[in-house]
Amino acid sequence: MQKFDPSERIHDYLVFGEFGDVNPSITDSSTYTFMSPDKMEELFEHEIEGCFLYSRHWNPINKYLSNALARFEDTESAQVTGSGMSAINCAIMQICNAGDEIISSHTIYGGTYALFKNFLPKFDIKVHFVDITNLEEVKSKITDKTKVIYCETISNPLLEIANIPELAKLTKEAGAKLVVDNTFAPMIVSPSRLGADVVIHSMTKYVNGTSDCVAGCICSTKEFIDSLNDINSGASMLLGPVLDSFRAASILKNLHSLHIRVQRHSKNGAFFAQKFRGLGIKTYYPGFEDHKGYELLKSMMNEGFGFGGMLAIDVNDLESANKLMTMMQEEKVGYLAVSLGYFKTLFSSPGHSTSSEIPADEQEKIGLGKGLVRFSVGLDNNIENSFARVEKCLKELKLV
Repeated sequence: MQKFDPSERIHDYLVFGEFGDVNPSITDSSTYTFMSPDKMEELFEHEIEGCFLYSRHWNPINKYLSNALARFEDTESAQVTGSGMSAINCAIMQICNAGDEIISSHTIYGGTYALFKNFLPKFDIKVHFVDITNLEEVKSKITDKTKVIYCETISNPLLEIANIPELAKLTKEAGAKLVVDNTFAPMIVSPSRLGADVVIHSMTKYVNGTSDCVAGCICSTKEFIDSLNDINSGASMLLGPVLDSFRAASILKNLHSLHIRVQRHSKNGAFFAQKFRGLGIKTYYPGFEDHKGYELLKSMMNEGFGFGGMLAIDVNDLESANKLMTMMQEEKVGYLAVSLGYFKTLFSSPGHSTSSEIPADEQEKIGLGKGLVRFSVGLDNNIENSFARVEKCLKELKLV
């Protein structure tokens, strides 16, 4: 496959503001005027380039951001939404009808798990949870009712790697769509180039990078994005998860530094992972050569962005995990907080936070230990000093 540099696609995207501003103008308006009723009527029928009707449909800044996201994920089109969960909801509800089935990885974000396990059955949509790394198990669940295979490029929180090219083959054979949440791996992997039909991000995380807003996006074909915005039957149009214009403008600015941030997150994440392993702590990190998905991830990666800033360690029990996280916050390592992709290091116990929606027996089945601590390693300039503080906590708690 031809080399792809998502940062170059962003670099080459120039949008001018109303008066030649280097940042596009923010349209602070919910509705737009027309010079004639005929043009308004036409816009209800189909999209007109440069013409806007109502901000639940489109507004200029959301369109600019969507275009930029499509460029960086190398898809024909994109749609921004008010949250990552709204992006997942809209994509799934657009594809699936009552009686349809989904095959999903069992290691996914807890909110997605709850949506699939508890909410979709209300609409007679059945979800089969599988080990997504076991292609034979995935195959065994495919029926003529299968409409979606769903996975995360790098799974939350156990950092398993989905074989996107092989999963894409299975979905095409089944006449289904492969939907990939790429939140953990922006720039690092481009799922659409590997066969994914729909790529989703919680832009709350790395894409925005400053933990000051909630947002999501769907990247796909023009046909699919147009279907989301159909006035009569589009999930995005009718469910109404609109992203605020000011937030869209902020995210578009931050998108231009994403490549630098991902490189630094990856560098610092690798440092933490190697140091944890050197202390004899069980460490989950896809950049280890003995990681089950290491070679697969390497084969799918874009050059120059590393293995990401996410990792997890297991300190055996919840009490130790809680003490460690409390102490690390006191030592100013970072914050005891959910989410990821922030410029400061964030850490949490997934089984009791971001994955708490997954039942305890299922957590045990997938290997999510009670002592697991997930790290989103920040952009620290002196990463050696940062880890020295972590090591101090580990030693005081006699965990090493």
